Amino acid sequence: MNRITKSLMLLVLALMPAVAMAKPPAGPSVMSQVILFGGFILIFYFLIWRPQSKRAKEHKALVGGLDKGDEVVTGGGMAGRIVRLTDDYIVLEVSDNVEVKVQRQAVAQALPKGTLKDI
Repeated sequence: MNRITKSLMLLVLALMPAVAMAKPPAGPSVMSQVILFGGFILIFYFLIWRPQSKRAKEHKALVGGLDKGDEVVTGGGMAGRIVRLTDDYIVLEVSDNVEVKVQRQAVAQALPKGTLKDI
C-alpha cells in the first residue's frame, strides 16, 4: 500500500506543471461585452434621459408662454391668476386683494380659463 501511495503522489506531482500551464476557461468575448455596454446605454437613454429632456422642454415652453390673466398652479399647489410678469417672477392673485410673488419656474401647470371661478 505504501508503494501505491508513493506512485500516486509521484504521478500527481509530475502532472502539476501541466495543470498549472493549462489555459484558463475563456470568459465572455470582447464583442459580447461591447454589445452589453451598448444595451445599457440604450436603456439609460430611452428610460431616463429622453423622457426627462422631453419634460424639461415642455416646462420651458409652458413658462415661456405665460401671459397676464392666465390661471396657473404652482409646484406647491397654490392656484391663482397672473397679475404681473417680470423676467424671473410672476405675481399671482390667489384671492381678492391677496397677491403672492413666485418664481416663473415654480409654475407647474396652466389651467383652462375660468377654472378658478368654479373652485
